[in-house]
Amino acid sequence: MYHGYSENPLETLTTDYLVIGAGVAGLRAAIGLAGAGQVLVLAKDSIRESSSQYAQGGIAVALSDDDDIDLHEQDTLTAGDGLCSRAAVHVLVEEGPVAIQQLIDWGTEFDREGAKLLFAREGAHSRNRVLHAHGDSTGREMVRSLYRHAAGIPAIRFESFAAVTDLLMEDGEVIGALAFDSERQMLISVRARAVLLATGGLGHVFLETTNPDVATGDGVAMAYRAGAEISDLEFVQFHPTALHVENAPRFLLSEALRGEGAYLRNGAGERFMVGKHQMAELAPRDVVSRNIVAELARTGEPHVYLDLTHLSGIPARFPRIYQTCLQYGIDLEKQAAPVHPAAHYAMGGVRTDLHARSNVERLFAAGEVACTGVHGANRLASNSLLEGIVFGARAAEAMKEFSSRPASVRAEAPAPVFPAGSSLELRTLAWRNAGLVRNAGLLGSAIGCLQGTEMRMMEKPQREDFERRNIHTVVELIARLGLAREESRGGHYREDFPVKRVEFEKHSVVGKGGGVGFVGMD
Repeated sequence: MYHGYSENPLETLTTDYLVIGAGVAGLRAAIGLAGAGQVLVLAKDSIRESSSQYAQGGIAVALSDDDDIDLHEQDTLTAGDGLCSRAAVHVLVEEGPVAIQQLIDWGTEFDREGAKLLFAREGAHSRNRVLHAHGDSTGREMVRSLYRHAAGIPAIRFESFAAVTDLLMEDGEVIGALAFDSERQMLISVRARAVLLATGGLGHVFLETTNPDVATGDGVAMAYRAGAEISDLEFVQFHPTALHVENAPRFLLSEALRGEGAYLRNGAGERFMVGKHQMAELAPRDVVSRNIVAELARTGEPHVYLDLTHLSGIPARFPRIYQTCLQYGIDLEKQAAPVHPAAHYAMGGVRTDLHARSNVERLFAAGEVACTGVHGANRLASNSLLEGIVFGARAAEAMKEFSSRPASVRAEAPAPVFPAGSSLELRTLAWRNAGLVRNAGLLGSAIGCLQGTEMRMMEKPQREDFERRNIHTVVELIARLGLAREESRGGHYREDFPVKRVEFEKHSVVGKGGGVGFVGMD
């Protein structure tokens, strides 16, 4: 077993199904699996710390009187900039309404106007179709209700503070995972019939991000080491409006604020998005983010401003955002908030089919860690929570196929090696060389730096060491796929290839030990 821990007793757990991650995708899958056997849900931190918890904007679904799934499908395809899987998008929008009704039945309290659900509009949506909960705490409310429902099911067990370090393999199949318990300073081996990665995002591999500290791309890195194919990872969405105050976290200022009518202004008070796109502030996120960066380059200012001072009812409509800004000295009713783009969401990840299966037997992925093709090159606002719910449920159904397969009792993970240096250095490299604006020189330099990093064994690796190893892997994958895609599309912008090219209307794919390839659309 791992070097440095061999003298410690290794705790071994056996379950029918292992779910790694406790956001909406993981919780929904666990609920779906419970009738087929015992389910163990591992959370890297507390159950309350996941990317889902930070999802303010809402969840998109075609349920309002003037909406239908065809319109939702078309808006998603348009935002995806030519790279969406039509089949995946159709599954998302068609199964969305039933999934939302199920959440309501389980106690999710979406905002209402009287007895009717209240729908808002966000960037690139043609209809008001975004549900919110408690104004700007939609993800938190969904996790609350899903966890409460799951915790009442005897077949589901939760373990917190268990950072999964590697997938366990046997004869080319995933048969479990190895987790590091920081409190007890020991490794835990978990054996299962099937494993679901629901580990969330990778925003924390970048220096500037709206994601929580736990979002270090662990699922993508582990899956890649296990032989899973990784697809479309070059497409990273940078949210245009993260709070940009010294010594404050890059707190997300939701798209819904612009949906309500907030303006983006430069230091001179000018609305610079007018004339840049027909939807102005409500243009797709990549368009808004790049225009902000261009405006900052033009003016030399450190940030632009999100202005809500002409709107009423902000404290009641967005209580969490209002109070957080107030905490850092910004009263949104009286002054504009300084904002700057930050890494927010990964469109790519572990390549899966429509039932969350990866190319590695018994390994599944759902939510942000997965790449179903539903988001294409640029995610439509508020589709991510819906994807987690819909494909988390689909993953559960597919994983039941292994209900008769025994859990293995013999497998070991190879001893890991860790990159020298610090996570801060890696995150700075990612932001500088593989961030909002890329070119061959920057990407090639990043790859050379990463591949030249000294790798070494560690006597007593800690959680931050395992995270640093994953950040190193993920940044290299982003850079390699970004270098191979010689065009600009969606969340991937190459200043040396500034336009879309028809020959790249394909999904990028890379597997362990192989080069980058491109596969056709469905």
